[in-house]
Amino acid sequence: MTSAEVLQDAEELLRLGSATLYEASRSDCFLDAAFRPAWEGAQIVGRAYPVSAQLGDNLALHHGIEAAGDGDVLVVDAGGGAHGYWGEVMTVAAQARGIRGLVIDGGVRDTAQLAGLGFPAFSTSISIRGTIKQWPGVLGRPVTLRGRVVHRGDVIVADRDGIAVIPSARYDEVLASSRERAAKEDAFMARLRDGESTLDLYDFRGLGAPERGPAER
Repeated sequence: MTSAEVLQDAEELLRLGSATLYEASRSDCFLDAAFRPAWEGAQIVGRAYPVSAQLGDNLALHHGIEAAGDGDVLVVDAGGGAHGYWGEVMTVAAQARGIRGLVIDGGVRDTAQLAGLGFPAFSTSISIRGTIKQWPGVLGRPVTLRGRVVHRGDVIVADRDGIAVIPSARYDEVLASSRERAAKEDAFMARLRDGESTLDLYDFRGLGAPERGPAER
């Protein structure tokens, strides 16, 4: 599965959405809810290029921009530091190389400029606090973001609901399962609009009945 193949599927992946992809995967392929879009409407589809940075130091990200390729998403472990690791200058450099977005356990800044450039970034904070440039970091090796391991080539799908990380070896399987799930949900929606109960639709009644208070008079 190549970057070109993933980008060819980008519109469909975003239409399916991170939640459906996660549910259809039947695995814990989501990132922590602390990762949020830096600007309203940001969405990412691409292959992960992992970067390990040092707390408060963004030199590794500069190296990552140079090393990553067209269709990649920089996935950065910056230790969760509330620093402005990324901003407008790095965005322009990244876009010139075809980098599709940024996911970082750390902060970004220049969010208005990022929105204007249409560069999607998901971070755990927004911060103007500066960084140093000392440690060149580690590139291309797996990173662990708040308990979730991300490997090079994993498919990243990020939207306003969250971030799904699909292992590259399971991509075709998860995409097929997601299509099936979406079709099934479309059929369920029609039945719900006709007044059917979710308890019956999902066969939840067998899980027990709630206790009820006195009837209102």
